[in-house]
Amino acid sequence: MRSLALADAWPAARVAVAACTAAGVAGRHGDTGHRFAWASVSKPVSALAVLVACEEGAVGLDDTVGPPGSTLAHLLAHASGLSPDDPSVTLAHPAARRIYSNAGIELAAAHVEAATGIRFADYLDEAVLTPLGMTTARLAGSPAHGMEGGLDDLCAVVGECFAPRLVHPDTFARATTVAFPGLAGVLPGFGRQDPCDFGLGFEVKGAKQPHWTGTACSPATFGHFGQSGSFFWVDPAAGVAAAGLTDRPFGPWAAAAWPEMADAVLAELAAGGDPPAAAL
Repeated sequence: MRSLALADAWPAARVAVAACTAAGVAGRHGDTGHRFAWASVSKPVSALAVLVACEEGAVGLDDTVGPPGSTLAHLLAHASGLSPDDPSVTLAHPAARRIYSNAGIELAAAHVEAATGIRFADYLDEAVLTPLGMTTARLAGSPAHGMEGGLDDLCAVVGECFAPRLVHPDTFARATTVAFPGLAGVLPGFGRQDPCDFGLGFEVKGAKQPHWTGTACSPATFGHFGQSGSFFWVDPAAGVAAAGLTDRPFGPWAAAAWPEMADAVLAELAAGGDPPAAAL
């Protein structure tokens, strides 16, 4: 795909990108066999495991976890008031501000671990990675930013976004629409956004401007990006998605290059694009 070849100009030694539709992977480009760090793209993957635990009855989104008044849902939605990295520090009341918090995701994972008696990395493997056929991905550290794996495994996550199998479609819809709407906050790398929309583990584009997805992506677009130079987004209105992994940390280059590719992918697939090369 011509749109994916734009990645050849990115300032990274290794790059792997893909474009997808509900029918499958429309195109791949780059070092697709390399295992990359996913950084914060780990968050929606870990959130899927938490949602599986909810559907199994081990935990509930209304469980009290974190600061007083906070629930598991608040943690997943960065609405608990916890500081970015210290679970002992609370900066706001729950549902008062959107404070992007690794600590909140880690507490959510610890809650599942305590309730199930299963190490979270093992639960994630059993609940998400193995069912989706993800053979290179693994959690090698924090549930908030410790995933690593290859492009095909990230495309498997995209496939789950188009046709949820791990959780009920209603549960997945809740995770990918705005939770605790109207909260202002800071989107890392893009400054203060009002509102700063997130679902449960997934970022929702909403009205954010500037943003790392394309200007042509609908407000319903959801996904996540990571400081390792990783991203995926799904535009349910267009039925189009893209994923990318690099060995170049996120920076101004990505803030300029990713939206350009997103708009090009949308335009190419809307115009017919390439047929899916493989089922997701």
